[in-house]
Amino acid sequence: MKRIMIIGSGGSGKSTFSSKLSDVLGLPMYHLDAYYWKPGWTATPNHEWDDFQRALIQKDEWIIDGNYSRTLDIRMTRADTIIFFDLPPWITTFRVIKRRIKYHGRTRPDLNEGCPEQLDWEFIKWVWNFRKQKRPGILAKLIKYEEEKNIIILKTPREVTNLLDQLLVKSRSQ
Repeated sequence: MKRIMIIGSGGSGKSTFSSKLSDVLGLPMYHLDAYYWKPGWTATPNHEWDDFQRALIQKDEWIIDGNYSRTLDIRMTRADTIIFFDLPPWITTFRVIKRRIKYHGRTRPDLNEGCPEQLDWEFIKWVWNFRKQKRPGILAKLIKYEEEKNIIILKTPREVTNLLDQLLVKSRSQ
């Protein structure tokens, strides 16, 4: 596990997990949201975003956290491990609302400065409908890569904790 991509709905715990995983494995971690969103929630143009990701995946080691469906294949081609957070919508929706309250008027650690936490109805609907609308496409892509990649699908918070615990034990024994 040297090139790990982590995908899943907003509120699934990708960023928290990525940070902990980076500590456990000693790999550099990249939160895509921190690179995509410029101050004032200005999006990066597609050509610039694609070029950034192509350069990023050329590194020998990384943990990349973030969805960005249009560019999943850029990361999937180079990743050796793909972790998909497939949590129920009631958990992810609750978590994005909780996160909004926690970071009210402030920028989260996994975002670029100048992007204070915000929440709108469109994002809540996107999170709630993620499993229904985005999951089928992600699963289809995972099937495409299942022979050559280590694919881990996490469906509960307990599975997330167990994976981190297993990797911590493994890293300590090496």
